[in-house]
Amino acid sequence: MAIGLCVLSTSLLPLQLNADSYPSLSCTEAFDQSASTTAHEWLVSSVYAGHCFEFQARAVSIDTVGVRTLALSHRVRDGIRQQVVQQLDGPSVSVERRSIAGHLAWFPPSESGSASPAEAWADHVAGYYEISLEDKTRVAERDAVELRFSPIDNQRYHHAWWIDQATGILLKHVLSDTQGRVLETFQITQLQSPTAYSGDVPIPSDEKMLDQSWQVAWLPDGFVEQPLEPGQQSGQRVYSDGLAAVSVFVSPASQPALQEGLHQIGVSTAAVSLVDVGDQSWQLVGVGELPADLLQRIVQSVQFE
Repeated sequence: MAIGLCVLSTSLLPLQLNADSYPSLSCTEAFDQSASTTAHEWLVSSVYAGHCFEFQARAVSIDTVGVRTLALSHRVRDGIRQQVVQQLDGPSVSVERRSIAGHLAWFPPSESGSASPAEAWADHVAGYYEISLEDKTRVAERDAVELRFSPIDNQRYHHAWWIDQATGILLKHVLSDTQGRVLETFQITQLQSPTAYSGDVPIPSDEKMLDQSWQVAWLPDGFVEQPLEPGQQSGQRVYSDGLAAVSVFVSPASQPALQEGLHQIGVSTAAVSLVDVGDQSWQLVGVGELPADLLQRIVQSVQFE
């Protein structure tokens, strides 16, 4: 059954969002990637690279839907990141995403005494995943290091990253379920002329989390609510543990409503529930890359004020 939801994978980079008092990093502060020796240092360098390098690339994405070849473009103009993904197989599909350069996923400032937002993000991830640095290897004819993220509980999936040694750019990402079965593989096959961006990064705006008449009462450990990006729906909340993200949508139920239960959308799972509050019927939808039972529990925990 086609659900009618369009999900754009953001597995290439840590979640990028706008918010009041958001942490931000400056590309002029990016350190020499060759100095990275530990898993933590490589993780931090990947954050800088994801924001501070412009490049063109070819890539392949493999999941339950099939195999797709992609053209990627990543530019920074006047402090705004422009990410374009063009599908080269089948129907011509191009998706463009814009976000403010240097803005990271938000986590409580008191949680970490780290010297930089990138290190604070890495510390949060390390609180919920065991991160190991594997032997050096090669991806797309480039020297790379491999990071493996193993969840310390059964409430999230496994991740593996291959990071370019010269730039810190993420070259490959493999997502596996709790049984070790590969769900998705994304890999750059050709990286063209990565160039460091050293311009100014805008000061964070005063955008805040939107008030909602509902809230999620249960989340897996480590998931923190994120302010919405421009263009996201007002009836939506986003949660992240630094690697995984979950979106919850609440809207008046219309006819025909989505079928209740679990649905697969590529590598993501969608959990749909219908509830009556007073004389109003509501449709609750959760979408994310989490075990299905946990995603369903998140949706079923929604409470109305």
